[in-house]
Amino acid sequence: MSTPSSKSAYALAVAASVVAGVLVAGQSRVNGELGVAMGDGALAALISFSSGLLILSLAMAVSARGRAGFATIVQELRAGALPWWSVLGGLGGGFLVLTQGLTAGILGVALFSVAVVAGQTLGAMWIDRAGFVGVPKVRLSLPRVVGALLVVVGVMASVEVWAGSAGALGWAFVLPLVSGAGTGIQQALNGRLRNRASSALAATFINFTVGTSALLVAWVVLLPVTGGPDSLPTQWWLYAGGLLGTLFIPIQTITVHRIGVLGLGVSLVTGQILGSLGLDYFLPVGEFRLGVWTVVGALLTIVGSALVTVARKPA
Repeated sequence: MSTPSSKSAYALAVAASVVAGVLVAGQSRVNGELGVAMGDGALAALISFSSGLLILSLAMAVSARGRAGFATIVQELRAGALPWWSVLGGLGGGFLVLTQGLTAGILGVALFSVAVVAGQTLGAMWIDRAGFVGVPKVRLSLPRVVGALLVVVGVMASVEVWAGSAGALGWAFVLPLVSGAGTGIQQALNGRLRNRASSALAATFINFTVGTSALLVAWVVLLPVTGGPDSLPTQWWLYAGGLLGTLFIPIQTITVHRIGVLGLGVSLVTGQILGSLGLDYFLPVGEFRLGVWTVVGALLTIVGSALVTVARKPA
């Protein structure tokens, strides 16, 4: 039987997870605006991820458990007990941050977040159904199918397909949609590392190391196209994307033990969508302005994602 104190602790954990989702939206906004200000979204992503890596490196320096977990992963990789692809989860995170720098400043945070959440939800269904990267298979139930359809309808409403704005379904929208799907693989791989290392810090450090390395390569490859940054903005908060990333990860690690994976997923999506709507309403940026259909689509996406997540049952 639950007590008032346990109910309060659960409510507090849910609230903290929603705040973590708001921080995700904030990171999208910061990285998107930094990319627009510099004229180089790839460099904006690299700055965000590398600054997060610097913060995590400092944390690793003072955490014996984190260093021990990292050493365990290295040993298992060398011994062949852990496949090499298990450490590639950072590629998904790096691609997501890259799309923030390239498109969030163009689409606006709300539409960007709808695309990411749609990709996350539909990608998670595919991963669950296929049992990809060692994830236990989950059956495709009616509530999950209905939830997925609501997500698709939410996406259509957000881009106002029937209002003649189908142009929004260009590369700027497709990139975050694909990157959202990639985060499902990232979470699965990072969870595997966390379990083997017995340290969320070690798993996150590896994630940021791989992501930063990939973004450095991407920036160098795209440099002939982008031509480098137009200028370096002086607003300090535009460089806070990495810090925001290192803030919402510990919140997830702590609250998941209180509210479970399902509760965490719904809370994060809710915070991400509501935070993005608030940012676009009070602090609009880019060519897109918050419209009625974007709000309706975002709310439908929340409901659909919640259905898909809550109805997650083993096959």
